[in-house]
Amino acid sequence: MSEDAIAKRVDAALARIDAAARRIEQAAAAPQPGDDGELAKKHAALRREAGEALQQLDRLIGTIEA
Repeated sequence: MSEDAIAKRVDAALARIDAAARRIEQAAAAPQPGDDGELAKKHAALRREAGEALQQLDRLIGTIEA
């Protein structure tokens, strides 16, 4: 491989590294998501529903085993 070809590959690699560094810096500077109260409420409701469904299944299995 010629020196010119090697230099082009090195330049291309350095350009990719610079682009990746810029993307990382942009991601680090981006605002972080805040607390989503509505999402937390939905999550809690879903957990309650799942817990109730599991209790019903547990009772049903208990009656089948009895």
